[in-house]
Amino acid sequence: MIIGIPREILEGENRVAALPETVREYRAMGFRVLVERSAGEGALRSDEEYAAAGAEISGDAGQLYAACDIILKVKQPTLHPAFGRHEVELIREGSLLVTFLHPAAPANHAMVLRLRDRNITSLTMDSIPRISRAQTMDALTSMSTVTGYKSVLIAANHFPRFVPTLGTAIGMIKAARFLIVGAGVVGLQAIATAKRLGGAVSALDISEAARKAAESLGAKVAGFEVPAELAAGPDGYARALPAGWLEKERQALAPLLREADIVILSALVPGEVAPALVTKEMVESMKPGSVIMDISIDQGGNCEMTPPGSEATHKGVYLCGIWNIPGSLPVHASWLYAQNLMYFVKNLFKKGAGAPDLSDEIVRSALVTHQGRILHHGTLKALEMAGEALPEAIRG
Repeated sequence: MIIGIPREILEGENRVAALPETVREYRAMGFRVLVERSAGEGALRSDEEYAAAGAEISGDAGQLYAACDIILKVKQPTLHPAFGRHEVELIREGSLLVTFLHPAAPANHAMVLRLRDRNITSLTMDSIPRISRAQTMDALTSMSTVTGYKSVLIAANHFPRFVPTLGTAIGMIKAARFLIVGAGVVGLQAIATAKRLGGAVSALDISEAARKAAESLGAKVAGFEVPAELAAGPDGYARALPAGWLEKERQALAPLLREADIVILSALVPGEVAPALVTKEMVESMKPGSVIMDISIDQGGNCEMTPPGSEATHKGVYLCGIWNIPGSLPVHASWLYAQNLMYFVKNLFKKGAGAPDLSDEIVRSALVTHQGRILHHGTLKALEMAGEALPEAIRG
């Protein structure tokens, strides 16, 4: 079987799905590996390094997609500018795709339906379960670490004032006020980074454990509590709140947003659409010059005003909805992701290079489409909410 590593084409995406070190692992497992020319350039890895590791270098993405049984990517397929066709159309029918699909996000529904219609077995790296056996495969945690750090730096760069407290000859400059919404891996890394920059940091989360973790890093924890059974499931991940509780969270957020200078929105329910927490009216209540980093935009976003994949300013408030923050830190992000992906592939093909184990617990959680059916629970739920008609024949 042949593994293909295409060059990422999303704007600003400099990561790569495999490094020469992981190519050697795939070769040892019995796979041939095709790497598109310059695929590792953004992560500072040369074609010569890949060739020395046993990869074959392909100069044409179309030929690579057509030749390969397995495609390993970083981000979801999109329109390929060199061919004028969607990458899903380039992937060979009946093959296997592993990447970050974010399949529940409304912007990706059409892409998921295309994968289904082309009988492509697709697996998403944002749905790895939180169990001990899966820790080395947990790409979501790895990329969240990168995102939490870099999102604060991006926010500070767009903030028109100083971040730390500064004493000057003509008076004291107060520290910028950060509000971190969602104290998971992204949020905790954002808290730590904002504190290092000298910001005054508050955090809000529905989970008691997350609030304690935020407090341990020096954040002032804002008050919003929900019953433990509503906040998280048995797997430790956050649950989607019922509508009534979601409205209570918005009410708790509103006064905090009016006081904040920089807001990092990272409230996510893995595999599902991100909860809509910040309304247009709440954005308009913020001070001019304020910054909102909507880190949850890959799954639809926490703010209804955030432009997906882009940036905008609304009544003086900068809104950032760029999709690929980890792509701006490509060396370490690629190293982390390539290792996570390699361990996932090893588990997927533990019975041999030609025998993917789709019954494995970790694999089942990540499975999105297979044999013309959509199997991913969060995606099915999101499609139903969006009013998509899904006959029983294409559902899991």
